[in-house]
Amino acid sequence: MEDFFENTQKLNLFEKIGLWWRLHGKYYHKYLKHGVKNLWYWFPIIWKDRNWDDHFIFEVLKHKLKAQANYIAKSNRHTRAQLDARNMTTCINLINKLQDDFYEMEYMNYVKDKSWFIPSKEKPQYFTWENEIIYENLDQYFAKYPLIYARVMKGEGPFSWEGQKTQELKRRIAMNMGHLNQQRAHKLLFKILQTQIQGWWN
Repeated sequence: MEDFFENTQKLNLFEKIGLWWRLHGKYYHKYLKHGVKNLWYWFPIIWKDRNWDDHFIFEVLKHKLKAQANYIAKSNRHTRAQLDARNMTTCINLINKLQDDFYEMEYMNYVKDKSWFIPSKEKPQYFTWENEIIYENLDQYFAKYPLIYARVMKGEGPFSWEGQKTQELKRRIAMNMGHLNQQRAHKLLFKILQTQIQGWWN
C-alpha cells in the first residue's frame, strides 16, 4: 500500500488525471446522482433538526435505519437480509414508542379522571388544580406486566406511593411500572444496536 502511494506521488499531472478517471471519474455521474438523492432524502430531517434533546438524535437515527432497512430488504443479497431488515424495523418502532413516551404513559389507558381548577381561599386571583379518579382498571394493567409489578412492589421506581389513598396508591404503582417499562424499551433498543449493527451491511 505504501508503494502504491509512493508511485502515485511520482506521476505527472496527466497520469494522475488518467488514474483518477479509471478509479473514480468514470463513475462520477453515479456518485452525483446518489448524492442528489441523499440530499433530497435527508433535507426534511436536516431542515427540522435542532440541538435541543434526544428527540432530534432519534430522528436522525430513525431516518437512517428506515433507508438501510428498505435497501437491505429490497436487495436481499444475503441469507440474513430479511431478518436484519426486521431488526432495524423493530428499532424504528422502539424509537417511535420512546419518543411518544408510550410505555411511560400506557397506564393512563386504564384510568379515567376528572380535573378542575378552584380559586385559592387565601388569594382568589390564583387557582389550585384538583384531580379525582372517576374510573380505573389498573388491576388489568398490573396483570399485563406481572414481573414489573413485582419489581415495583419491592420498591423499584422513582415515585413514592407509601401513605397514599387506595386509588392514588395504585396510580403511583402504575407510574413506577410505566417508568421501568420505558427504561426496558430504551435498553432493548441499544442492546439490539450493540449486538446487531456490525452485521448490517450489504
